[in-house]
Amino acid sequence: MKTHNLLTMLRSLILAALFPGALSAQTVGATTGVIVVAHGASPAWNAPVDSLAAAVRRNGVVKGPVAVSFLMGQGASTRRFQDAVAELRRAGATRAVVVPLLVSSFSGHYEQIRYLAGAVDSLDHQMMHHLHMAGIERVKGFPMVVTPALDDSPELAHVLAARATAQARDASTRALFLFGHGPNSAEDYAAWMSRLRAVADTVKAATGFSSVAVELVRDDAPAAVRAEAVKRAREIITLQRAATGKEVIVVPILVSSGDVANRKLPGDLAGLPIVYAGTPLLPHSLMATWVERRVLEAAVTP
Repeated sequence: MKTHNLLTMLRSLILAALFPGALSAQTVGATTGVIVVAHGASPAWNAPVDSLAAAVRRNGVVKGPVAVSFLMGQGASTRRFQDAVAELRRAGATRAVVVPLLVSSFSGHYEQIRYLAGAVDSLDHQMMHHLHMAGIERVKGFPMVVTPALDDSPELAHVLAARATAQARDASTRALFLFGHGPNSAEDYAAWMSRLRAVADTVKAATGFSSVAVELVRDDAPAAVRAEAVKRAREIITLQRAATGKEVIVVPILVSSGDVANRKLPGDLAGLPIVYAGTPLLPHSLMATWVERRVLEAAVTP
């Protein structure tokens, strides 16, 4: 069976398993718009996010308009949250489902999105400053619901599994290391890890790697915190190599490809016996499935 057919089957199975009975139609009406909100960076980083939104439009599950907004980077001041809401309104939407294209719901950026959508009325000073610098403002008078981020979603696990198996055909004799950005605080780190450990278990079951470990670099944390995270990651990989005798497959848990994937993570792991392609989550068809599922979930939430 061709890869395209396998992905289509997997997409259908995920939607069917997660939406029994009540969502048999598996569509959301034209008056419900969708805003995909991503971190944002360079035009090259942003482009796959626009492609993701285009895929959601094409697939037909979401009948209403789909807009994209960025919080940071070169698109932040030109693809603002309020601009996305205005786009939905012009297209006839009367409500919006806001989908945070983030790895975790436990982050400052997730709280920014909740603030912009009116789910909370206060925001950390630094996060608020970032919004003000880009001219991003919250919108009132337009019903919105914010979905969870990727967290421990099955789609995340299957995309990571695909990235890993693309680098190793002999998975049963190798170890896999999943490496993500991560938050600053210890509390948020624990929340990220509890969900990513579940993802790692799913990846292991799906791929057959002899071991699957996960760690976060905590890239924006104070230098000493980040350095300790890198040291711990290197120690885990060293132990994995000792157990298998083979190079460890390393896959980043990152939405798109930028400085972290291309420079920072490879630099952090320099000199270790690894295989690292740096391929992020986008583009992958299951990411559109994840957006659609979040929208369907929100559409039936009272």
